[in-house]
Amino acid sequence: MTRGFPVAILAFAVAALAPPVTPPAASAVDQLTDLTGKAHVIVTFRGRDTFTSEYRYDVSVRNQTSDPLIADSLIVVLDKITNLAGEEREPLKSETILSRFEVLGQDGETDEGKPFFRVPANNNPDLPPQTDSRPASVRIRNKDYVSVFTPVFRVYGTKRPPPEPKQPAPHTPPGLPQHQTEKQMDRLIQLLLKKGVITEEEWRKATQP
Repeated sequence: MTRGFPVAILAFAVAALAPPVTPPAASAVDQLTDLTGKAHVIVTFRGRDTFTSEYRYDVSVRNQTSDPLIADSLIVVLDKITNLAGEEREPLKSETILSRFEVLGQDGETDEGKPFFRVPANNNPDLPPQTDSRPASVRIRNKDYVSVFTPVFRVYGTKRPPPEPKQPAPHTPPGLPQHQTEKQMDRLIQLLLKKGVITEEEWRKATQP
């Protein structure tokens, strides 16, 4: 039996036992920049289910920066819920109002445990300045059946880095003038004649038309 056969089996086994290659997660939350204030969050109330006390919102992002934003990096975080007085905590209670609400269909949570939603990307890979994104659908269930509350969002994402400046073309010295080239050729011939590499008769024959 040749040695190539067991080697082939070993290579196949290593390949089979290797962990599958998975694509990296798109835009890890902890690597995103807080764009709140530079990118405006637009919250549109879409409706309420009285029976379940569920409220539906469309939340989109308007890029108010001077740079394009990477579209598939954008997320909106439900930062807090305030009551009629604009407070995020009920008087005499330590818990936040947000903790008493149920958020449905979220895409994940931040390190602080706040729900976030990914902003759907358009066909364009970037969200240009002064442009609105497609809305993310947000559903909030009010377990306490409080009639007046306001969800407050923050937006995170990544700016598109500016293109790298073009490198200047390498400088090439201009070609030597014709008379200088001929002068260098004459010197080379004289050196060859002096060292006996060629004779004058051989040189005359080589230069005859």
